[in-house]
Amino acid sequence: MPRSGAGWTLADAPRLDDKTAIVTGANSGLGLETARGFARLGATVVLACRNLDAAKTASDDIAGTVADARLEIVHLDLSDLESVREAADLIRDNHRKIDILVNNAGVMSRERQLTADGFELDFGTNFLGHYALTGRLLDRINTSVGRIVTVTSAVHRKGSIDFDDLPMERGYSVPAAYARSKLAELMFSIELQRRLAADGMAGASLASPPRGGDTGGMREQNKNLNWAFTSPNMRWLLDRFVQEPDQGALPTLRAATDPAAFGGQFYGPSGRLEATGSPVLGSPADRAVDPVAAQKLWDVAEELTGVEYSFD
Repeated sequence: MPRSGAGWTLADAPRLDDKTAIVTGANSGLGLETARGFARLGATVVLACRNLDAAKTASDDIAGTVADARLEIVHLDLSDLESVREAADLIRDNHRKIDILVNNAGVMSRERQLTADGFELDFGTNFLGHYALTGRLLDRINTSVGRIVTVTSAVHRKGSIDFDDLPMERGYSVPAAYARSKLAELMFSIELQRRLAADGMAGASLASPPRGGDTGGMREQNKNLNWAFTSPNMRWLLDRFVQEPDQGALPTLRAATDPAAFGGQFYGPSGRLEATGSPVLGSPADRAVDPVAAQKLWDVAEELTGVEYSFD
């Protein structure tokens, strides 16, 4: 529990010595600060990133701030299912157990694009890539009573999924594509917990919609926001709705480490519009918890990725 009179911080998390945590997109923003948080708690941290040069820079950054940090780098391009398979195989070769998997990486396209496998880029990267990665690592996670934390966004509340137009050939827009991918991620997280619980599996699936000033999907938008509010008269608005990545990563870190947290929960910022503030237990949009839609989404993901989950 948080200290009396204070919001939850990393000081409230248990030690993670002899634990292994994997963070996708750990080379910048929230992913970097999430990885740094795990390193501070003593975990071995695997930085699973598309850009290896950026990952090496991030690893050096963490090592410069955390004494005796145990860090590894794995190449992972979530927009390419072959890369996902290769990354999962490498992780499995190096780790017999995984204690924490954070599905953090994400993109926000500026125009309609397709992944290497022909999926709309936001949906294919943010959701399908993480679905495939989690499925390929699931048995390693559950043998250690681990946690899977999927990083979504408050914009999931604006998302909708047209199962008759998954490539978004009709009515594509940047906000709609991103919101749809974040809704899909949250639906996946909740449905995964349903399936784990139904089969008596020990692992737990949680979600977090963190907010920070330098997130992967929103980096360009945040640059514009920071530029727009450099005026001292407007700075209060930026401070109210944008926080630094180290604070923005706290909901994910709490979901991954808090002994009181359990599967199916959703941790986000406590402030107005879920933008800033200490991490607290929140409530997702009603559409995210629809079991019928989640079943349909799961079937689609299984068909498109070819990855079938084993809950034995």
